[in-house]
Amino acid sequence: MWPIKPDTDKEHGLPDPNRVKLDEIDEQIIALLNRRVEAVAEITSAATDVGEDTRALFNPSKEMELIERLQKLNTGSFPNDAIKTIFKEIFCATLSLEHPVTVAYLGPQATYTHQAALKYFSSTCKYISADSIREVFEVVESGKCSFGVVPIENSNEGAVNYTLDMFVDYNLKVYAEILLSINHHLLLKSTDGEIKKIYSHPQVIAQCRKWLERNMLGVPIFEAGSTSQAAAIAAEEKGVAAIGSELAAKIYDLNIIEKGIANVKDNVTRFLVISKEAQGSTGNDMTLIMFTAKDQPGSLYEILTPFKKQKINLTRIESRPSKKKAWDYIFFADMEGHIEDKKVKKALDDVRKHSVYLKILGSYPHMETIER
Repeated sequence: MWPIKPDTDKEHGLPDPNRVKLDEIDEQIIALLNRRVEAVAEITSAATDVGEDTRALFNPSKEMELIERLQKLNTGSFPNDAIKTIFKEIFCATLSLEHPVTVAYLGPQATYTHQAALKYFSSTCKYISADSIREVFEVVESGKCSFGVVPIENSNEGAVNYTLDMFVDYNLKVYAEILLSINHHLLLKSTDGEIKKIYSHPQVIAQCRKWLERNMLGVPIFEAGSTSQAAAIAAEEKGVAAIGSELAAKIYDLNIIEKGIANVKDNVTRFLVISKEAQGSTGNDMTLIMFTAKDQPGSLYEILTPFKKQKINLTRIESRPSKKKAWDYIFFADMEGHIEDKKVKKALDDVRKHSVYLKILGSYPHMETIER
């Protein structure tokens, strides 16, 4: 760390010219950051004057486009990954002065959903831990939070049905998706001593069963409500280990005894960012819809045919009981394209004719990069 006062030339007692140069650059950075704050304040003021909701000014997809452009302009030795981290913080910190960005997530702290939220947003946003997926939907719909982050599917375990069910009860939009690589680690307070118990979420225990049988045979394994709860127990009880994330180890001051103990190494969870706001088209988008088919032969075929005619790729389709009557189902489908695209509009117009009910849950930028 640099000293507060500039170094001096030992022989002449003069300020170190290199240190002085760095100080001048740092001062310029501070001045530019404040100029950016002033520019955002002017934009926000103009938006308020015409009655625009200033929350809509927060657009992570547009910010990612800007970050990618800045990374391409970076011809020096400054790392591009750092540019992404720094500018995400600048964007959120600047906007938070005018309208704090609040993000609800399925908690507690250090869950994988929390980790996904931190990857997509920045540390300067205000994060609200929710006890359930329903609570995440509730606080976003009520306006207490601008955004919510919930899990939607895992590459090994499949869809999170409870999240799908919430779209029936709440009128919110899918704003974005996050793909997060899930890595399970064995966590312990002390690096020495015998492991007497292991705690984790039941799904995580199942995903690590092979390693546990090979290496922890005879050690009692207990279920916890979340990997974070397991980490909290391990932080308090001697000889108790937890299976959780690197973030959980950091927050609960635990040591990672063994890294990557999952049965399948390529384990990815997909999360959705939900909001009252809708996303504009980026040219590389996905759209999520829900619909119910008529109770007659061939009805589902008639609904899916328009997508084939318009050459629209359906990447995923799930069914859930409607809970209104026996054997009545609601279908959820992800497709390539944005609701503003002509062929998507045409397909959905035809789908509406053949379905009992159709609801467009939102269009969002397609996330191709897995966050690790």
